[in-house]
Amino acid sequence: MTDKDLISNFDALLADLDGVVYAGPHAIPGAVESLRGLAEIGVGLGYVTNNASRTPAQVAQHLRDLGAPAEDQQVVSSSQAAGELLASLLPAGARVMVTGGDALAGEIELVGLVPVRSAAENPVAVVQGFHPDVGWKDLAEASYVVAGGALWVATNTDMSIPQERGIAPGNGSLVAAVAAATGQRPLVAGKPEAPLFQAAAKRLAADRPLVVGDRLDTDILGGNNAGFATVAVLTGVDTRGSILAARTAERPGFLIHDLTDLYRPYPAVEHDAGRYSCGAASAVVDGQTVRISGAPDDLDAWRAACAAWWAANPETATALAPAIEWLAQ
Repeated sequence: MTDKDLISNFDALLADLDGVVYAGPHAIPGAVESLRGLAEIGVGLGYVTNNASRTPAQVAQHLRDLGAPAEDQQVVSSSQAAGELLASLLPAGARVMVTGGDALAGEIELVGLVPVRSAAENPVAVVQGFHPDVGWKDLAEASYVVAGGALWVATNTDMSIPQERGIAPGNGSLVAAVAAATGQRPLVAGKPEAPLFQAAAKRLAADRPLVVGDRLDTDILGGNNAGFATVAVLTGVDTRGSILAARTAERPGFLIHDLTDLYRPYPAVEHDAGRYSCGAASAVVDGQTVRISGAPDDLDAWRAACAAWWAANPETATALAPAIEWLAQ
C-alpha cells in the first residue's frame, strides 16, 4: 500500500448499496460525492447488490435520482445471478415459482424460464428473493413446493437489511421461515458467492477492484471469496466490535468510517514485539484480552486492535470476540 489515497491503489470500486450508498430511500452522507469523484481519477465503478426487489434498471434510476453516477449495466444483482443459476440447472420453458417481486420474475423470464405464483401451476423450482410485499401466504406456497422436492434457489440469505428507520428483516429471515417449515436448504445465487463479484469486475475490465460493503457475511466474505481486496464501512450493519470479532474468512483488508475515507491515505499498521500500532494508537493481546492504548472513537485504535487480535488468532471458523481493555495513552 502506498501513501496516496486508498482508492488510488485500485482500478475499480465494487460497491454494495444498502448500508453503503443509501439507507432506505436516502443517500448516506458523503456517499454520492465520493462515487462521483471516481471518474475524475480514472477508477471504474460497479454496484453489486443482493436486493432482488428491483431490476438493475430501477436500481440505476434510484442512484441517478440521488445524484450518483449509474448506468444500467453498472448494476449487478442477485436476481440476475439467480436467473442464470436456474437456467443452468433447468430446461428452457421450465416453470419456476417466484417468491418475490415482479423484478425477480422478470429475470426468470429473461433466461427463458416461466415464472408462476402458486403450487397449483406445477412448478419444478422455487426462486426466493426479497420484496416488502412478501407475506405468509407466499411463504406457505413456497414451502409446499419445496417440501414436494422442487429445486430451491435463494437470491441471497441476508438476515437483515438497513432501512431509513433502522435494521429490518431481510431475505434470509424469509428464507429461514421456509427452511424451518420444510427442513430444506436452498442454493444461494448472490453474495457471498464469488461469481457476482467476478461478473461485476469483468464488466469493468478491472484487474485490481476494491470491494466495499457494510456486511461481513455477504460483502466482505464475497469479495474475499472472489480474491479481491475488501474494505468495510461503518454506515450499515456491522460495527467496530463485530469486525474485530470476525472469523478469518470475513475479515476485511481495510476499515473506514464511510466512502469519503476512500480519498484519504490509509494508515499503516506497524508491528514490534507483539505491539501493533496505527497512528497514535496501539494494541497488544494478552490471552483473550486486547489492551488498547487509544480512544474508543478513534478508528486507528480499532485498526490496531484488529491487527493484534487477528495475528493472535489467524485461523478461526467462527466469530471470536475478545475482552477489551482501554488504556490511557
